[in-house]
Amino acid sequence: MTTAPTGHTAPTSHTGLLFRDGHVYPGDTGATVLSSGSVLVVGDRIAAVGPTAEVDAAVAALDPAVRDGLRTVDARRSMILPGLVNPHWHELFAMRIPFKGALRPPHDRDDVAAFMALGGDLRQISVVFDSFYDQVDSLTPDEALAVARYSMWTQLRTGVTTLGDVGSLNRPDAMADAALDLGIRFMASTWASDAVCAPGETRFRRTRDADGVLARLETLLDRCAADTTGRLRARPTAVYGTNMTDELGRGFAELCERYDVPFAAHIGALRNEAEVMRTYFGATPVRRFAELGLVTDRLMSVHTGYADEEERKLLLAAGAHLNHSPAKYGGAGETTLTDTRMIPELRRAGLDVSLSTDGTALPISGMAESMRAAWQMFNEMSGDPTEVLPTDALAMATRIPAKGLRWDQEVGSLEAGKQADLVVVPVDDWRYLLNPRPLESFLALGGSMDIDTVVVAGEVLLEGGRSTRLDERQLKDDYLEALGSFSVRSLGIPSDVVQGLLAKETNR
Repeated sequence: MTTAPTGHTAPTSHTGLLFRDGHVYPGDTGATVLSSGSVLVVGDRIAAVGPTAEVDAAVAALDPAVRDGLRTVDARRSMILPGLVNPHWHELFAMRIPFKGALRPPHDRDDVAAFMALGGDLRQISVVFDSFYDQVDSLTPDEALAVARYSMWTQLRTGVTTLGDVGSLNRPDAMADAALDLGIRFMASTWASDAVCAPGETRFRRTRDADGVLARLETLLDRCAADTTGRLRARPTAVYGTNMTDELGRGFAELCERYDVPFAAHIGALRNEAEVMRTYFGATPVRRFAELGLVTDRLMSVHTGYADEEERKLLLAAGAHLNHSPAKYGGAGETTLTDTRMIPELRRAGLDVSLSTDGTALPISGMAESMRAAWQMFNEMSGDPTEVLPTDALAMATRIPAKGLRWDQEVGSLEAGKQADLVVVPVDDWRYLLNPRPLESFLALGGSMDIDTVVVAGEVLLEGGRSTRLDERQLKDDYLEALGSFSVRSLGIPSDVVQGLLAKETNR
């Protein structure tokens, strides 16, 4: 299995890039739209963004050596967006075969509601999530790296330039190494669980020492704090309140203060959650996190659609950040948005609300699809087509999540001085004919696979929908090999079953 970087083409060296005369959506606080705009990149920074004539003047003022080394991209039939920021994601691709994955029958008529549906089977969720902690260690370093490279590539391919982990079934160091190999920005975390709320019991059961869980996290925080590339950061995350003792929660709060980093957790995500949390821990979800010192302006509260009036006031008073994954909910059977309408109401009350994809063992809707879902669902719920405008949906996928990650001084919008992270989408086919608002057409009829070019820190990582750094076939083959060995050795799936499944893929 190939574990060294699988690059096959050295990127051409340029002093900078000029994306000239495209339809530019900077994603700034003023929701600027430039129907004939340009973006000038020098080194890893945006040097100028604005109407084409203004940016042309900035180009003319450059040092001749820099100007002569510019690569100019004709963007007249393209839309230029900030790099997409996915702040809530889980790397679960090692579970592709058993976990609602490749072993399913081809037909869907016998499907049953899984544990996220019908209000949520919180006890089953708690047991499964706790079991993932030990599965992380069963991946070999080579397997973990191959799986992480492939999984994170699928994010980069769909326009994500900044990715925030909220606990993954993979080794954090492997994911950090994969991020550096791919060139993506990554906020790493650990799968943190020290308790389980088991069926048939009425009090949580401790499953491991909280200090050991925190020590792993602290090691990761130290690694990312020492990173000199500017691509890696880390934060504590709680995979679920049902899997967190008070000791672990207080440890999270202490680390957030000491390292000055944000915090993320799934809180109040399911209808049945409050009752189960009250039974096992004596407090409802938001209230308990607040008692542990975790409901602050550092908090990214994920899927938070269920909270009583007092808990909503706690979130508002703290200036917490809400994140949700609207394109994922129907497929999982979650009613995070529609049962209470709490997320749109708190957004209207002034809380920052961002979008994300969540994560499963199979590829799911990307950030483009989450933008579409928010644009359509918020407006339908309010009966008002201006509740979330296309430019609002874009901000919820770029600038606002960057702020929630506390990375907004560097990324999230196209503004002079910021890191040059951007996405280019062709807008030259029938879907965009005579529509002066291409972002609207993109949300209505486009999607992740329309992403043509992805730039991170001034480096073109995707062009023409293909990687400029990696051999994509090798990336896939390495992943399938790692998936096969892990599934047989650690998950106990018969070797002939695994080999039969993978043979079909390697022959494609």
